Amino acid sequence: MTLEILTSDLLNPVRHGFFSRRGGASSGIFAGLNCGYGSSDQTEAVTLNRKRVAQAMEVAPDALVGVHQVHSPTVLTVDAPINGDKPRADAVVTATPGLALTILTADCQPVLFADTEANVIGAAHAGWRGTLDGVLEATLDAMEALGATRENITAVIGPSISQSAYEVGPEFLDEFAADSPDNLRFFANGHGDRLQFDLPAFGLHRLRQAGVGQAEWTRHCTYSDAERFYSYRRSTHAKEADYGRLISAIKL
Repeated sequence: MTLEILTSDLLNPVRHGFFSRRGGASSGIFAGLNCGYGSSDQTEAVTLNRKRVAQAMEVAPDALVGVHQVHSPTVLTVDAPINGDKPRADAVVTATPGLALTILTADCQPVLFADTEANVIGAAHAGWRGTLDGVLEATLDAMEALGATRENITAVIGPSISQSAYEVGPEFLDEFAADSPDNLRFFANGHGDRLQFDLPAFGLHRLRQAGVGQAEWTRHCTYSDAERFYSYRRSTHAKEADYGRLISAIKL
C-alpha cells in the first residue's frame, strides 16, 4: 500500500505532509506507518517506515530532523541534521534547505509553519499542555529570529483529536480558566461533570491571536478514524499495550 500524505493548499509550494498510518511496514497494534522509536514496535519496522517518509520528502533518512518531545514550550533552531540523542523540545525551526522538520503525534496537534518569502519553516508538537504554555507562540518567535515576518507565516494544524472525542474533567477546565476566562469557550458540556475540550479550536485561537497571516486545521480526527490514524486515547480505551506515532514533516 502506498503512503497517504495529507497536505494543505495554504502551505504550497513548500513540500510538506501529514502522514497517515497507511502504507507502513509495522504490524499488530502498530499496523501501518508507525514512525515512533519510543513505541515498543520493532526497531527495524520503524526504521523502514521512516525511510519511506524520507523518500517521500526527498531527503536522506538522517535529514528527518525531530526532537525528544516533552510537552514543553521549548523550540530548537537547527541548520544541520541532529546526531546522537535528540534535544528535549517540542518544536523545531530552520532556514536551511534540505532538512525535513518532523513532529510525532497520536492525538496532539502537529502544526507546520512556513514563511515562503523569508524561506523559514517550523514544526510544533502542541498538546493541551504545550499549547497552553505557549509552544505555538515560541515557534513564531524562533521563526522571526531567522528572518520570518509574523503576518507572512502560514500555520496548519494536522490530524488531532476532535472535541467530540476529547472528554476531560473539571480540574482541566479550572486550569484553562485560570489562564484566561476566554478559554471557557473551548469547552462543551458532556456527561455528568465531564466536559468536551476543543483542542484544534484552541490551537487556532492561539495562532490567530499571535498574529499569523493564515491558519487552519485539516479537520481530521485521530480518535474517530482508526484505519487512518493512531490515537493514544483510543488505544487506552481499547486497553491496548501501546500505540503508534504519526509523523508530520515540512522542508524548504
